[in-house]
Amino acid sequence: MIEKTSPAAQNRHLLQIFSNREIGWVSRHRDCLFDLLTMPIIFYTLALWLILPLLVLKLVLRIIKNPSYLNRLGERFGNGKKIEPSFDLWIHAVSVGEVHAATPLVQDFLTDHPAARVIITTMTPTGARQVVDTFSTSVVHRYVPYDYGFAVKRFLDHVQPKVLILMETEIWPNIIRHCHQRNIPVAMANIRLSEKSANRYHMIRPLIRSVLSRVSVFATQTEDDRRRLQTLGADANKIHRTGSTKFEIKMPFNIAELTHTIRAEWGFNRPVIVAGSTHEGEEALLLRTFKKLQARFSDLLLVIAPRHPERFDPVARLVTKNGFETNRRSIDDRKLDNQVNVQIADTMGELAILFGAADIAVVGGSLIPIRGIGGHNILEPCAAGVPVVFGSNMGNFLEISRLTLEAKAGFQIKDEKDLDKVLNQLLQDPNLRNLMGDRGKNMIHQNTGATSKTLQLILPLLNAQ
Repeated sequence: MIEKTSPAAQNRHLLQIFSNREIGWVSRHRDCLFDLLTMPIIFYTLALWLILPLLVLKLVLRIIKNPSYLNRLGERFGNGKKIEPSFDLWIHAVSVGEVHAATPLVQDFLTDHPAARVIITTMTPTGARQVVDTFSTSVVHRYVPYDYGFAVKRFLDHVQPKVLILMETEIWPNIIRHCHQRNIPVAMANIRLSEKSANRYHMIRPLIRSVLSRVSVFATQTEDDRRRLQTLGADANKIHRTGSTKFEIKMPFNIAELTHTIRAEWGFNRPVIVAGSTHEGEEALLLRTFKKLQARFSDLLLVIAPRHPERFDPVARLVTKNGFETNRRSIDDRKLDNQVNVQIADTMGELAILFGAADIAVVGGSLIPIRGIGGHNILEPCAAGVPVVFGSNMGNFLEISRLTLEAKAGFQIKDEKDLDKVLNQLLQDPNLRNLMGDRGKNMIHQNTGATSKTLQLILPLLNAQ
């Protein structure tokens, strides 16, 4: 009786025969050849090359819009300014939110290992600015190379990291594959895997399963994240629920002084609402609600901090168009005249302090359905002891929003009418605001510990190198 074998098993057998015959090149590149003999990586690689013309077009358009983008274009393809190789940790955080999640990990690691070298990569310029604003020169920043084999290999040759940490759910097949080939352990930290994302990954499960098999450690935020990751093919023994590092919010040591200064600029006796991380469509909703609230609270101030810097100017024009007297923080941070109704917070790295100086915080990305967003982190206002208001579109922060509501530290609104009702209630009741602020602080305190748990999983990988 002839035993049937799978195509994958036949490929392994073929490579074993070649290796046994001491064909040196094959022996040295067995992992790479096996990947090329399996269909998922072929399709993935083919898809990457097919979209390359679109990628180039996108880059050209960005350079036309912002010529400074050309300065670091080489980093996207594994080149860029020369740096001294050999980093203890390479941390990839795609944008601002992931940089925030990585911050306590990096800070605690460098506190315990002051001589260690850390490089952080991001995909977006806003993420890059956040790295520089947070860490200055204590870490090195580079843009992550696009997931083409040649770019990844160049980057690894230049950087030579000992361990790679991917923040949240950044699955890069070629980056992970080439790290595995070089015996660079890969960890995925602070994993947040929504049901929608898991369903998308299930469509390419053979590729995802192959990639996840090369990851040494998974640290998930919740039990649901752990379960979904396991259904995609991750080894259950490698998955650990650690909680979210975003609860580990470290405010500046002089936060009281900073918030006092900002509050003095706004005016101590006028109520202030800070709406942070807003997106297109949300500012219009906020301004309509603000106009209604002004009829009851004539000295009310609204501070709007758009999520993306390129929207500072359009939002300022929208405010003026709606008949409000406005001010730009980057231009004039002096004490505001009471005639100024709306301030545009067009500065970077200040949002946590602005929340701390507010009476009420509204967090955007959740007030209306926005494709690909699913809310933003609502924990900074909680850590500052300020009641937080957010919308129903919190798909990326389900656990955090659930805990916040259970702690009665915030309100989740359904629509514009609900927003008006909740803000009116909070503005009328300072005792309620103080009570909710205290509840938020307590919730943060009760959920700390994810950073130390995650580092306990990662340090053995580093020590083994």
